[in-house]
Amino acid sequence: MNEKAPSTLTLDEIEEIEKLTLRWIFQAVLDFGMEAPEIFLKSPDRVKDIAEDITRELLDRLPGYNVPQRIYGTVDYKKARYIILPDQTVRQTLFIESKAEKEHRSATIQMSQLSIWVRQRRSGSEINEKGFLPEISEYGGKHYLTTTSLVHFMYKDEGGMHHLKEVTIAAVPNGLLQDRYNPTCEDTIWLAGRNAPTLGEDFRVRLSFSKLKQKASWRIQKIIYDESTGECTGQWQS
Repeated sequence: MNEKAPSTLTLDEIEEIEKLTLRWIFQAVLDFGMEAPEIFLKSPDRVKDIAEDITRELLDRLPGYNVPQRIYGTVDYKKARYIILPDQTVRQTLFIESKAEKEHRSATIQMSQLSIWVRQRRSGSEINEKGFLPEISEYGGKHYLTTTSLVHFMYKDEGGMHHLKEVTIAAVPNGLLQDRYNPTCEDTIWLAGRNAPTLGEDFRVRLSFSKLKQKASWRIQKIIYDESTGECTGQWQS
């Protein structure tokens, strides 16, 4: 096996790995099809729990090349995997967080789920907070490229039931891509999170889908559900 150390990857190679990973997640959501809105309609659980259950189930159906290594993190789905490229193999720790909200412009993410710095302005002050995940993690003496993605379920409540309308899948940049995606507080992909520092709440941030899409359109993908026709549609955006 021609295995490449994550520390020797170029920035373009990291981009390609994150793009390949997002394609895999996109295909898993698309293949799951109309089962997702059906679960939203029928499940008695909280929408957050529904989103987590769907994410785990749809990804387990498309397992990929897993590494038998337990990894740790505060996300809904986490795996150690091999990324198989034409000329080489790279080890990856994949962290996927799911969200269920009634809006589709952004999603809250915790610092424990990021390897990139969060640089932005809040109330006129500069924010420069490092994500808690390492850009390259180590397990069992092996090094893995850290990859974080979001699966965001947008739903509406109608007739006392949860109706799933669309899923946004986002590839959050690895911290090694900092200068490409969030070099300064003015040039950012983040919105203020819903946390109250005066109440001692942990710092949170919201990923802006439109800001990230402006940087790289492929990093934001959408899948639409139409209950009236029973169709689930999505077209990969390059």
